[in-house]
Amino acid sequence: MIAQLRRNPFPWITWSFVGFVLFYAPLTYAAAYGPGWLVAGTWQMTIVAGALLGPLFHKRIETPEGPVKVRNKLEVRALTFSLLILFGVALIQVQKAGELTVYDMLIGVLPVVIAAFAYPLGNRKMMELCGGRLDTFQRVLGMTLASLPFWLLIAATGWVTAGAPSNDQLLQTFIVAVSSGVIATTLFFIATDRARKNQGKLAAVEATQSTQVLFVLLGEAWLLSAPLPSGIAVAGLVIIITGMTLHSYFTKKRPASPLKETKKESFGA
Repeated sequence: MIAQLRRNPFPWITWSFVGFVLFYAPLTYAAAYGPGWLVAGTWQMTIVAGALLGPLFHKRIETPEGPVKVRNKLEVRALTFSLLILFGVALIQVQKAGELTVYDMLIGVLPVVIAAFAYPLGNRKMMELCGGRLDTFQRVLGMTLASLPFWLLIAATGWVTAGAPSNDQLLQTFIVAVSSGVIATTLFFIATDRARKNQGKLAAVEATQSTQVLFVLLGEAWLLSAPLPSGIAVAGLVIIITGMTLHSYFTKKRPASPLKETKKESFGA
């Protein structure tokens, strides 16, 4: 991993900054100053962002003249299912939309939109840069080291402007760092790395982030005694589950039947 980092330091630093810093920093800023429900709902744009970013990348195909790079096509079906999920998320949030002000929109939406595109972009660029030479744990460690100078700069700025963090802040930061920064990010990167050669499957993996809304609703009801969703919000939940089901069904790998394999072998003989 260190050898890969030394060989291409500028791309590593650039895409680690995009995938980690431009993801966590704007998202944290929005969560601190904007409504939590708005941040959680807007973040679901990342499931559409991943599908839209597909044409920015290339894949290698073998031809009689040798391997060539071909630009990925926009996965229209995957994008359609992702938009369906996003519509379901919007239905869940619509009952609170009347509370929004222009300030809430600027603080709670724009930073999250930046993070929603930066996260899949940085992840995909790093997968392309590594080319399968590193496993997920090595890639996450390398991206963490490459982005560390930016985090130290942000920490120093916070120390000067707001002072040292309290014990409660340190504890909360530790919990978030372990659960989100280590466990969730690593598992998500493992899944995207396994699907990186298929844009449809990659979009389906990225769309699983929409289940965050379901867990937020259940967590609020269990821990904070918040009322369960009703009416149009229930319709939104049904649409999210439907979209995830369609994603899974149409992107799963279907093995060839034994009958077809037998026919192929007989024709080959």
